[in-house]
Amino acid sequence: MIKLYSNLPTLDLHGLDRDYAAILINEFIEDNYRCKNDKIIIIHGNGSGILKKKTQEILKKNKIVDSYKIDNFNSGQTIVELRKYIDK
Repeated sequence: MIKLYSNLPTLDLHGLDRDYAAILINEFIEDNYRCKNDKIIIIHGNGSGILKKKTQEILKKNKIVDSYKIDNFNSGQTIVELRKYIDK
């Protein structure tokens, strides 16, 4: 198997409940924004879809997120594009 996004920062949510996952997702986005990373991966798995749904809810509301999409090759992960970092 070829890992197309192996060089991107990745957060794996397997085994977490949705509330803890929400905290980690927002912290992960903020940390990567500060590090000036423009693309990240969130692995939520497929399962019952609870973490996938929660992940998309958070990404939709987060102002740092420019866009996101389910990976075409792995529907258990979401590729997230962050806004360009602006020094304050």
